[in-house]
Amino acid sequence: MITTNRTIESGVSFIKRISPLLVFLLFFVELSAQERPNITTKVDTTFIKIGEQVQWTVTVDIDSTDFVIFPEGQTFSPLETVEAFATDTTRKKDRLTLQKIYALTQFDSGAYKLPSQRIDINGTGYMTDSTLINVATIPVDTLNQKMYDIKPLINVEKSNLAFWKYLLIGLLILLILGALLYWFVFRKKPLTEEEKVALLPPYDRALLELKRLENSKYLIQDEYKEYYSELTTIVRSYLEEDANVTALESTTGQLIEKLELLKDAGELQLDDETIKQFSQILQTADLVKFAKNKPSTSVAEQDRKLVEQIVEKTHEALPEPTEEELLEQAEYQEELERKAKKKKIKIAILSTVALILIGITIAGVKFGFGYLKDTVLGHPTKELLESEWVRSSYGFPPIQVETPQVLVRQKIKLPVEAKAVIEDIQAFQYSSPIGLFNVATTSVTLAQKDVEPEFDKTIEQILSNFESQGAKNIITKQEEFSTISGVKGVKVFGSGKFLAPGSEELMEGEYTVLLFGGKGFQQYVILTWLKDDTYAQEIVDRILASVEVKTEV
Repeated sequence: MITTNRTIESGVSFIKRISPLLVFLLFFVELSAQERPNITTKVDTTFIKIGEQVQWTVTVDIDSTDFVIFPEGQTFSPLETVEAFATDTTRKKDRLTLQKIYALTQFDSGAYKLPSQRIDINGTGYMTDSTLINVATIPVDTLNQKMYDIKPLINVEKSNLAFWKYLLIGLLILLILGALLYWFVFRKKPLTEEEKVALLPPYDRALLELKRLENSKYLIQDEYKEYYSELTTIVRSYLEEDANVTALESTTGQLIEKLELLKDAGELQLDDETIKQFSQILQTADLVKFAKNKPSTSVAEQDRKLVEQIVEKTHEALPEPTEEELLEQAEYQEELERKAKKKKIKIAILSTVALILIGITIAGVKFGFGYLKDTVLGHPTKELLESEWVRSSYGFPPIQVETPQVLVRQKIKLPVEAKAVIEDIQAFQYSSPIGLFNVATTSVTLAQKDVEPEFDKTIEQILSNFESQGAKNIITKQEEFSTISGVKGVKVFGSGKFLAPGSEELMEGEYTVLLFGGKGFQQYVILTWLKDDTYAQEIVDRILASVEVKTEV
């Protein structure tokens, strides 16, 4: 028993001595199980022609639990990425093999270094090897194929599609306005019963209204005041229109007095009995309206019949109108028609103006009154901004830029003393005939290929050119500029007073100059535009965002 215990104690003591060694061995085995990632790359060819593609393949052998991030975007510059194919995955036990292919190309001849790429695995970056790719020009058959000079630029007529679209919209609006004006103003509308009655002669209208009064329900509904009010209004209106007696504004006594005076003067052949009956009817009407007197129904009906007789006798007593009076009446009717026609035209004009003002107000609130004015009256830079833009490369080394108009090549003759420094210069420009908007690109190849460009001298020369063209009070600022692809350059910008095209007038303007370059070459872009011209500012911002340059000759 004692021997057994000693054996156990010695075994425990041995385990304690070797335990650190076991831990180390286990840790080593675990590290050996997680093998280091294996990354290999290859290209299908190192020699292509301009525009052809080279396929770069990267293969990563990793553990199944590893996380891999492949390069994305234009990271292969100066080569351009055409397409990044989907990752192909192969599993073998607890290992994964990932393979990704990139299609690359280049449109300029030369030898280009395919830069090393970063592969991220579990947050750790692994760099691949770089490769040299040769790009050759496509040989041109100059023996069997005849060579021709480059054709000059030609002006292409602008499409009139937008003009016809706006014209049709305008004609449609005018057609709708014309239809509305015809329907509501000029159309001869069917006359209502009231309008037909109003067009009748005074005598016929008075008899018709008395007939309607006879068929009314005033007496049935015990509305005597309304009955007599309408009865006296009918006869007074008739006397005022047909007998030219101011009856509507006269009292009963005044009206009877006027009728008697007309009878005595022989202008109105009425007997005394008729005038007396008319006076009694007016007095009864006054009592009903003001004293709330209520005659019998038979008396009210009899009064209406007497009024009808008075109207008939008055009409018979009136002398026949003379030829002069008839002519005056005809002229009066014509004058009324002219006034009615003028009124319709006035209404039509006011309606049209009101609709135009409403449309202008709505459009102004929605789009802005300045934009609306420029759209209707036209604005040179607004038309440029909304035109079909062109993206192209200019000069060598090339400057790629998007502009509202194609830049035209400028003929530049180098002085003899400049030829010792400059081998070639290629300039392109567009200038708006109205305003200060101007965009130009210049590519300069230096005679000495290992000389870096002197940006300070170039900036000084550009500002001197501004001054020689009449510019004054030039303010200059400078900062670093980067294209979308990451090419760095210098940006010089500011403001000043520039001469307007074809004028001696100085105008407040702004300018921006972008400068790029490397050993043996230099590139710059110049922009000028009118200050506070929002459309020109939008054009400039769009152009600056599109600039791309090649950093190697």
